[in-house]
Amino acid sequence: MSRNVLSVMNVLFWIAFIGLCIKTGALIFSFILSLFVYPTAASNLYLGLNLSTLIAYQKLMFVAVVSLLIVITAQKASIAYYALQCFRRFNPDRPFDNGLADLFTKISHIALITGGLAIIAHRYSQWIAKKGIPIPIDWGGNEILFFAGVIYLLALTFKKGAELQQEQDLTV
Repeated sequence: MSRNVLSVMNVLFWIAFIGLCIKTGALIFSFILSLFVYPTAASNLYLGLNLSTLIAYQKLMFVAVVSLLIVITAQKASIAYYALQCFRRFNPDRPFDNGLADLFTKISHIALITGGLAIIAHRYSQWIAKKGIPIPIDWGGNEILFFAGVIYLLALTFKKGAELQQEQDLTV
């Protein structure tokens, strides 16, 4: 049963990883297109995201907002990639492993940085909105920071579990 759940979760993380990579690539492509070729493309950057008023107001602000969005989306894709590495490394018979704990730590650090960037992007979007230019992006910084904390606790638990498992192996 648990192996089936792990297999399903592995497939779901692959779907999430591929989807986030596609989203990042689409954002990069539409960003370059709207910046250098067709400024009107900013009205439909990705799945209806309309930043045409922002690019018309000031290109530098447009570049900053879209760059933050691209970096945050790419960071989410890297989190999904490391989660896939966790699935590849995880052994249900010997679940506690230092390498797995290191992967969890890496995911928590990336999530912490991503959450911080998302909060900065949210504040920047609020500042721009005060100028009368709405930024229709939900950055989700608080949720990402909460996720980072939970994953960090998991990393500590796996690190301690690996130590106990190694002690048990030495005493047997």
